[in-house]
Amino acid sequence: MALTNFGFIVKGDGLDPKRNVHVMESSTFRMTTIGISSLEQSLDAAKHLVDDDVQLIELCGAFGPIWTGKIIEAIEDAVPIGSVAYGSESIDRIHAIFATDS
Repeated sequence: MALTNFGFIVKGDGLDPKRNVHVMESSTFRMTTIGISSLEQSLDAAKHLVDDDVQLIELCGAFGPIWTGKIIEAIEDAVPIGSVAYGSESIDRIHAIFATDS
C-alpha cells in the first residue's frame, strides 16, 4: 500500500488547531498539517486526522515519548505515530528551545 494521506502536528506559540490547518496535495498524495499551541491540543488534532483517514501521523520535535504515548492512546492506536528525533549533537540546543514549553 502506498502512502497517500499523511498527517503532521506541529507545536508553535499562538497556533490554533481550528484555524491553522493546512493541506498540500497532488493527484496521488495529501498531507494535512495541524498547528497547536499546547500539547493538550494534540489529542483532538490527532483524532481529527484519524477521522480524515490519514494513514500515519508524525509529530514535530516538541513532542517527547510521553506525549507521543498519550496520542497513541487517544487515537486507540488507529494509525502509526512517529515523532521527530534529534541526534546527540543537537540535544542541548533542542532542549534550550523547548525547555519552557509544556
